[in-house]
Amino acid sequence: MWRPGQRVFGIAGGGGQAECIVAHERMLVEIPPNLSWSEAAAIPEVFVTAHDALWKQAGLGSGESVLIHAVGSGVGLAAVQLARAIGATPYGTSRTPEKIERARAFGLQDGIVLGESLHPLQEKPLEEKARQWTAGRGFDVVLDLVGGAYVPASIEALGKKGRLVLLATMGGRKVEIDLGQFLGKRLRLMGSVLRSRSLEEKIAATQAFAAEVVPLLAQGKLRPIVDREFGFAVKDVQAAYGRLESNESFGKIVIRIAGR
Repeated sequence: MWRPGQRVFGIAGGGGQAECIVAHERMLVEIPPNLSWSEAAAIPEVFVTAHDALWKQAGLGSGESVLIHAVGSGVGLAAVQLARAIGATPYGTSRTPEKIERARAFGLQDGIVLGESLHPLQEKPLEEKARQWTAGRGFDVVLDLVGGAYVPASIEALGKKGRLVLLATMGGRKVEIDLGQFLGKRLRLMGSVLRSRSLEEKIAATQAFAAEVVPLLAQGKLRPIVDREFGFAVKDVQAAYGRLESNESFGKIVIRIAGR
């Protein structure tokens, strides 16, 4: 199926920062010729995750609205573009106003700055923005890359029959929610992670990405966002993780292996 020297990419369940890696042949996808190695490296993890969460699990459709937390992250920016690609309108949150502004170039309609822990005083502005942005209806979908206090705030921002997809718990693993509100709106809550899935589920996600997302990347309708590239030496890898932890990165950080 694959030829020696053919350029491919895909997701890995760990151990991907290496000169060589063993991968299942059905979890590989050919890299479009218009993409560099660095651009290709910035794609699979974030676009497979966002595509599976928004298009497949949440069933986001044309004319709907979606709120994306941590919109300046790699997954967040992929989600913005995928929302636009399917005809939905994306809004976002970030800890810094700069990331909100930069995300507009990739299709973000509007955004609001929120703190990492979402202090209760910040919940009201988010509620008001949700009503303003959606003409009082509430969001159809919320993609939550934070967790913690963002979960009840997301439930408040959702409209009737809204869908909340939770992808991370950096903001906390335990929250208290109003079940009456959840039931009254007839909401759906979905948790998602790629790493714990079976091989066949990962293959299915990869093949869906190959069929529906890669052609858009090849046409330039979707774009990978590389924040910064680092070398493969120990000090460079340490610097890469320092950059990631600083919350200054916008998009993906790439570790470049010599010769590529």
